[in-house]
Amino acid sequence: MSNLRKVLIIGGGPAGLTAAIYAARANLKPVLIEGMQPGGQLTITTEVENFPGFPDGVMGPELIDHMHRQAEKFGTEFIMGTVQNLDLSQRPFTLDVDGETIRTETLIVATGATARLLGIPGESELMGYGVSACATCDGFFFKGKEICVIGGGDSAMEEANFLTTFASKVTLVHRREAFRASPIMVEKVRQNPKIEFMLNAIPLSFKGDPSGSGLEGLEVKDAQSGEVRVLKVDGAFVAIGHTPTTQLFKDVLDTDENGYLICQGRSTATNIPGVFAAGDVADHHYRQAITAAGSGCAAALDAQHFLDLNS
Repeated sequence: MSNLRKVLIIGGGPAGLTAAIYAARANLKPVLIEGMQPGGQLTITTEVENFPGFPDGVMGPELIDHMHRQAEKFGTEFIMGTVQNLDLSQRPFTLDVDGETIRTETLIVATGATARLLGIPGESELMGYGVSACATCDGFFFKGKEICVIGGGDSAMEEANFLTTFASKVTLVHRREAFRASPIMVEKVRQNPKIEFMLNAIPLSFKGDPSGSGLEGLEVKDAQSGEVRVLKVDGAFVAIGHTPTTQLFKDVLDTDENGYLICQGRSTATNIPGVFAAGDVADHHYRQAITAAGSGCAAALDAQHFLDLNS
C-alpha cells in the first residue's frame, strides 16, 4: 500500500465524513483518520431533529453511521488512530499516525471542538437526558419546561435568552456575583421577564435517572452561606465555552485568540497552501452538524481545485 495520498482528512464527525464523501466521489481516494472517538459530538447526542432529510428525527450515532457508510461506499479508507506528529513545512505533508508514516498532497483538518463541561457527578450520565451543552440543538425539547443555564459569559447570556423561546422559566446559575459577559448582554438578560438569577451558586451535581425520568434537578452550594439545595429543573444547559481541538497545529496553522483555525476569505484554506479546515475546528459561531457538513463539502471541493492547479 502506497503511503502517498491525494487527500487526507483528520476527524470523523459530520465535517470530515462529508469531505470524505465528496473527495471519494471525485475519485481522490481519501483517507480519513477517525481518532479514538469516531463521530465526534454527535456520538453523544440523542435525538437530532434539525438535520435536513429526517422529518421524524434521527439519533446522533445513527446519523454518523449513515455518513460513514456513504463515505465508505464511494471508496474512503478509514484508519482508526490518532495523529501523533506532523510536518506541514513542505508538500507532500507528512503525518505520523500511531507510528505509521503517511504522506499526503492535501490535508483537511476536521478535528472539531468540545464543549467545556463542569466535571461534576451526574453530568456525563445525564448528557442527552436533560443535560445539554447546545441550546440551539436541544432547546426545542423543553417547550413549557423550567430549565437552567450554567455560566457567566456571553455564550451563557445568549443561550439563556434564546431558551426563553421554548422554556416557561430559565434560571441563570453562576458561581460568582459578577459576570464575565459584556454589560449589554447582561442587561438584555436582566430585562427578560422569563429569566431569574441564581448567583454565588456553585454546581455540585446533577440529580436524576438517565434510564427513567432523566434530569430532575441541579444540586448547588451557596458560595457565601455554604447552604446546599437542589434547583428543580427539567433541563440544564452547560454554557461555559468550547475548546477547539487544535493543539496538534499550535504554531503551525494560524488561529484566532480562542484557538480556532483561521480560514482565508470565504474558502476553507488555511495559511498553509494545501491545508484546509472544516467544521467546528474553524467555527465558533454556528457549531451545528449541518454547517459542519457544509464546510466539509467546501473543503473537499477546495482540495480538489488545489490539486487540479498544483498536480
